[in-house]
Amino acid sequence: MSDEQTITISVARMQRLRDVLAFLSVDAFDPEKIHIDVTDDDEFGLVEETVNVFAEEFAASKRRTAELERERLETIERQRMAIADLSAPIMDVWDGVIALPVIGLVDTQRSVELTERLLERISASGARCVIVDVTGVDVVDTATANHLLQMIRSASLLGAFCVVSGISPQVAQTLVQLDVDLSAIRTVRNLKDALKESLKHLSSVSRR
Repeated sequence: MSDEQTITISVARMQRLRDVLAFLSVDAFDPEKIHIDVTDDDEFGLVEETVNVFAEEFAASKRRTAELERERLETIERQRMAIADLSAPIMDVWDGVIALPVIGLVDTQRSVELTERLLERISASGARCVIVDVTGVDVVDTATANHLLQMIRSASLLGAFCVVSGISPQVAQTLVQLDVDLSAIRTVRNLKDALKESLKHLSSVSRR
């Protein structure tokens, strides 16, 4: 004689189970959607209870994973910003004079970040002179040159007097070959000369 029992399961109960599994498969964790109200005290009711436990633990695990991923992305963003600050710190070198040392490659994204930070600093500090020091820029192409020019023009629109210092012979030769027009920009040999030009500008402005 067989010990197996046969139970009758309504279509609605089976459909509810399928719906819960479907929601879980697409990471839809609304408690009302993934919980089965167990009303029948039978063997299938145990299955429903088991699915409820699984759904709760699965949803909790997914939430923990999502939170860890969010924290990881936030950490990466903080590190990226810290690296950006270290790679191009904006320094106060004199009253009303700030300097932005640019080091390494200046691509589109970095150019936007540098420009935003520089303009925010000019606006917040009321700086009247900006020194952009490119001593640490070893390679210049047309895009890099244009990014730097746009940054300087943007600073000038805020009323800041801009000086570019530290153009190396190699970079100067490249700029000439690329036919980059620097005629409207004050360029000097080094940071010391740039500070002299800035102080000269401040002095001339104060006499007006």
